[in-house]
Amino acid sequence: RSFQSILERLTPNAVRMQIPDGEEDNFTGVVDLLAMKFFTFEGAHGEQIVEGPIPENLKEAAKKYHDILIEKAVEQDEQAMSDYLEGKEIPVEKLKEIIRKATIENKIVPVFTGSALKNKGVQLMLDAVVNYLPSPADLPPVKGTDPKSNEEVFREFKDESPFAALAFKVATDPYVGQLTFFRVYSGKLESGSYVLNTVSGQTERISRILRMHANERADIKEILAGDIAATVGLKATKTGDTLSDQNNQIVLEKIIFPEPVISLRVEPKTKADQEKMSLSLKKLSDEDPTFRIKTDEETLETIISGMGELHLDILVDRLKREFGVGVNTGRPQVAYKETVK
Repeated sequence: RSFQSILERLTPNAVRMQIPDGEEDNFTGVVDLLAMKFFTFEGAHGEQIVEGPIPENLKEAAKKYHDILIEKAVEQDEQAMSDYLEGKEIPVEKLKEIIRKATIENKIVPVFTGSALKNKGVQLMLDAVVNYLPSPADLPPVKGTDPKSNEEVFREFKDESPFAALAFKVATDPYVGQLTFFRVYSGKLESGSYVLNTVSGQTERISRILRMHANERADIKEILAGDIAATVGLKATKTGDTLSDQNNQIVLEKIIFPEPVISLRVEPKTKADQEKMSLSLKKLSDEDPTFRIKTDEETLETIISGMGELHLDILVDRLKREFGVGVNTGRPQVAYKETVK
């Protein structure tokens, strides 16, 4: 049903790369339809990937969807199609090459299955990101605008090009303070250098460059085109801002954030919480542009707004867990008014 909804609502170019064994609580593993192998995930966090034979109850479905996948793949390559029609076996590596090229051209959309909660199938999906999605070298030069003339400008994916990067995430770290994650589209950046935020117009000093790996980080001296890193202590850079070479300015395409759809009333549990609450909410809103805070002028309540109940639940939980602020939540009050009929 999930795959059918992808075909109907998103794209008819979707192709199954895996099928699951079991569903919901009984989900145990996945069949790789390209290699025709079965994988289960063991250990406390599903970190041990175990290869085994395809279960009897899935062999028929696996064969059916394997054939469909191969047909979809060879349609994208004349030589492979010719070999396939002659009954030749096409190597898995060749099929991966074809699928990668077709994926980059948006002719095929590979679909994977798994459970993020149980960490089952996530590793294979990340392998597929490496195998099939484009690297920066596969993409055309990035397009932006010159903030002075408003003309279109392009940056090639080269270390020698003028520096251009997009700050795509801001996070508060309890040990190092505010972390700004950025992706370099062109040029290179060394720690200790200065860059221009072409959205705010302010110059920022890059004191440290951190290579992030899950919850670990390592200081590096420089970052090159195509890489992702984080830096500490930027004062005027928000999510979606462009960092640029001061002498070759560019504003990259902005991230458009949707408007919030749900609101909650929050109030501090104690007097001590009251002093910390507004500061902590401000830090959370700096991180997340879809999270808004306002004070209702009539009821004097603090109202937080976000993209859904889960979004706000997580933010309220973070207030307690990361900032030590206890809050009560509830529905916003409505100030009724009398009026002449």
